[in-house]
Amino acid sequence: MLAFVVVVFATACFTLLAPWQFTRYEDRKATNDAIGASFEAAPIPIESADPATQWRRVTLSGTYLPEAEAVARLRTVQGAAAFEVLTPFRLATGEVVLVDRGFVRPIEGVRVPDFAPAPTGQVNLVARVRADERDPQGRPAFTEEGRKHVYAVDSRTVGQAAGLTLRPGYAQLEEGSPGVLGALPLPQLDVGPYLSYALQWIAFGAMALLGLVYFTWREIKPGGLLRTDAPKRRSVAEILADDEAHAS
Repeated sequence: MLAFVVVVFATACFTLLAPWQFTRYEDRKATNDAIGASFEAAPIPIESADPATQWRRVTLSGTYLPEAEAVARLRTVQGAAAFEVLTPFRLATGEVVLVDRGFVRPIEGVRVPDFAPAPTGQVNLVARVRADERDPQGRPAFTEEGRKHVYAVDSRTVGQAAGLTLRPGYAQLEEGSPGVLGALPLPQLDVGPYLSYALQWIAFGAMALLGLVYFTWREIKPGGLLRTDAPKRRSVAEILADDEAHAS
């Protein structure tokens, strides 16, 4: 039974736990590479950007659609609770893009505070392309205190609530752009502990298998419990019974 548990644990280390940490490491590295490259690249019109490209700096020219605005709830920014303000933006081409204007802190713990409205008229923005999030529970938008609320920054959910067709993904405003609130910070440019965690899981799996091999070898060598040709070890009860028989 113990050997089975050891083998299952080692298999999980090699096939599940270590690959999971390697994947997290690669994802973080890809994000860091994309952010690092964006610092050196000039922003391009969002119409020319791939919606699936993460962190690419882009420019947008058009008008905000404040009547279609929503707030994303249950957010955390810099370790504290926040709402993110999502306002659709109509480009000069007619295409509508979801713009994340940044974050505001809740009041009374759960309520959306008053915040500056999006500017009116034609404006020019600088932002970063982000891929849509997904709410694992697929919850729709709802209205509370006159504001639309969503559970993920998702262009499709906001578009359905507003009756608009939005470009996939969204644009995260940079500091200084018209309409920005609390500009969202960029992820830290470090790969985190994931690579070391992956190597640790591999080491744990290897140690478990080596331990199993060692103890199995120890038990099958001369005098070990698994030797079929070794004399059978007597239990304490058998020894006491034998002593009583000789005494009588």
